[in-house]
Amino acid sequence: MAVPVAFFTVFFAYPVTAIVGRGLKAGGDWQFGRIGEVLARPDILDVLWFTTWQALASTAFTLLIALPGAYVFARFDFPGKQVLRAVVTVPFVLPTVVVGTAFLALLGRGGLLDELWGIRLDTTVWAILLAHVFFNYAVVVRTVGGLWSQLDPRQEEAARVLGAGRFAAFRRVTLPALTPAVVAAALMVFLFTFTSFGVVQILGGPAYSTLEVEIYRQTAQLLDLPTAAVLTLVQFAAVGAILAVHAATVRRRERALKLVDPARTSRRPRGPGQWALLGGVLLTALLLILLPLGVLVERSFDGSGGYGFGYYRALQSAGSGSSSTFLVPPLEAVGNSLRYALVATLIALVVGGLAAAALTRRAGRLVRGFDALLMLPLGVSAVTVGFGFLITLDQPPLDLRTSWILVPLAQALVGVPFVVRTMLPVLRAVDDRLREAAAVLGASPLRAWREVDLPLVRRAVLVAAGFAFAVSLGEFGATVFIARPDNPTLPVAVARLLGRSGELNYGQAMALSTILMLVCAVSLLLLERIRTDRSGEF
Repeated sequence: MAVPVAFFTVFFAYPVTAIVGRGLKAGGDWQFGRIGEVLARPDILDVLWFTTWQALASTAFTLLIALPGAYVFARFDFPGKQVLRAVVTVPFVLPTVVVGTAFLALLGRGGLLDELWGIRLDTTVWAILLAHVFFNYAVVVRTVGGLWSQLDPRQEEAARVLGAGRFAAFRRVTLPALTPAVVAAALMVFLFTFTSFGVVQILGGPAYSTLEVEIYRQTAQLLDLPTAAVLTLVQFAAVGAILAVHAATVRRRERALKLVDPARTSRRPRGPGQWALLGGVLLTALLLILLPLGVLVERSFDGSGGYGFGYYRALQSAGSGSSSTFLVPPLEAVGNSLRYALVATLIALVVGGLAAAALTRRAGRLVRGFDALLMLPLGVSAVTVGFGFLITLDQPPLDLRTSWILVPLAQALVGVPFVVRTMLPVLRAVDDRLREAAAVLGASPLRAWREVDLPLVRRAVLVAAGFAFAVSLGEFGATVFIARPDNPTLPVAVARLLGRSGELNYGQAMALSTILMLVCAVSLLLLERIRTDRSGEF
């Protein structure tokens, strides 16, 4: 636990505490009375209520739509499966400003629904919910599907042979085994929607505001740091309470499972029902995932003189429409993002892997409390973290303001929770008797981990690496404050282009977004093609 504790203390707790302290201090004295004053305001209460219920609704809709997809990817083998699995993960890394623009093109004035049927959903909560499902579909598919693909289907078949119906066998055998993964996925979706920023700001308009949007408004527009600090504390407390409930609930349901090679559990669909389920999942992916992405691609080629590669060619120069925005050609953001994401993934795997290994041992209340703390970066305002980095990591021995490592560190903060939540259910499902047998045969704890745990969880490590790499590519909230002008990341470059008027800037933003989608899709596809050793049943 030493490395994860040190990492989160220095790069999370210290910056967040410092920025909140500046907001609640006046003349060197703490002003805790401001907390009650802020929370008594009717406009703040409305923000708290909307933040909570839209996150619950978004989580419910995401589970309802994505769980069939998790089953299909875990149990069915069909042409294009690996490509589709990579494609459905792409939305998770897109900057929220880009996704908001794409959904406006579909749901807003002059959008696809408006042109075909005269229906507009912008400035409504339905647009927000749909965009949240679009973002988080892959979280459920990959988190739940990863464990589902390793569950031995013969256990459910044995229940059917003993007289249980299909639903009863699923409810009594498969569902209890999947519960930790389902709860973990639901928790991640809730945290992301609870702290939603770009989607609500663009699609909701002035009528809707989450805590994250309000923190940004109070900080950047109204310069009201005390109110922003109070809202940050409220968000922090709410996320902490949710994580505590999650830790207690999942701990009671975890148990050792009989896991098998995923290649042994997937097969081609059989019967009309399974083919209909596969068709429904493919149709959902087409309408929910591919259609918004298709809008982005189409706009990246649609120039004033017709379709072509004009916007892509403009990315090779720092002049023209982006002269006052970039010190380097915008296309250099691609290489920057890849380098930052690779380093951030390595950091996240080391920190998250050590944390997951420690949590597997369930050694006392301290470890159980750390389980919840690891998820806090997903629920704390990225605006707060970004400002915290700027005001705390500016003095020796941690003067990192001009160092390139600052961006990967911020990105790794978001990647570590995904590594932990992906690896932990599989690690805890490994039978302790295997480790005990290795110890009896003379293996040290390190060798037992290397020879027993690692081969069995190698696939989970790859899934965790994919998630960490994806979220690092798309991290925007904190990176926008610390990325240097001469080394922008793809999301930062897209946001800068969208923030300037002009057709050329907008087209370049769409072109960079398309490149980001392609980079992510190719990276995830390569990851999907990596095959672990056929270790067989365990």
